[in-house]
Amino acid sequence: MGRVRTCTWPDARAAERHSATLSGVMRTVIATRYVTPLREGGSLPGLVEADDDGLYVVKFRGAGQGPRALVAEWLAGELAREIGLAVPDLVAVEVDPALGDAEPDEEIHDLVDASGGLNLGMDFLPGALSFNPAAATAEGLIDPTFAADVVWLDALVTNPDRTAQNPNLLVWHGRPWLRLGLAERFHWLVAPSSTIIQPSDVHTGLCDDPAAELDHLMATLVDRWRGP
Repeated sequence: MGRVRTCTWPDARAAERHSATLSGVMRTVIATRYVTPLREGGSLPGLVEADDDGLYVVKFRGAGQGPRALVAEWLAGELAREIGLAVPDLVAVEVDPALGDAEPDEEIHDLVDASGGLNLGMDFLPGALSFNPAAATAEGLIDPTFAADVVWLDALVTNPDRTAQNPNLLVWHGRPWLRLGLAERFHWLVAPSSTIIQPSDVHTGLCDDPAAELDHLMATLVDRWRGP
């Protein structure tokens, strides 16, 4: 399998960033400033500035669903990119627990304090708007092929977040971009133990060649079901 396709970025600074790949190492940045909370959903993501001067929407490992939800979302995002859907660049964000010390909101302070280490960041798209299916321009933005690919992906990764009432999409530079949601299918990759009867050995999360293992997962979980 080749390298995952990257998105096309209109500004030079973003174009220099390398997208994460299923066959490579996820790029890591260091959080330097907590900018503002984004009070959407229950995980309380935040807008964070990093040492590459980029802004990222960060989902924190200290949130209720824990770090395995972040791993699942990264996998789902890169699978979406592989089938040609527009997904903002995904990076690992190293967070110092002291980053939230100056936050007056106790909930945010506690969340950042509990999120020391690697967290999941999604490149911030300045000026992006939430897709409104009732808008007059909605029909021209979403073509049948795109809609079919999104429905197929959500079924594959078991994403319950996207509905007709809440399509969970962004519109940026005249095209739709995916927002990541829950990806229940991949939580088993980092589960400490199996909670259901398995037809085969439970994946421990440990392997000699992570890149080859991810390529194998792509081939067995995605390519074989997509067909020609």
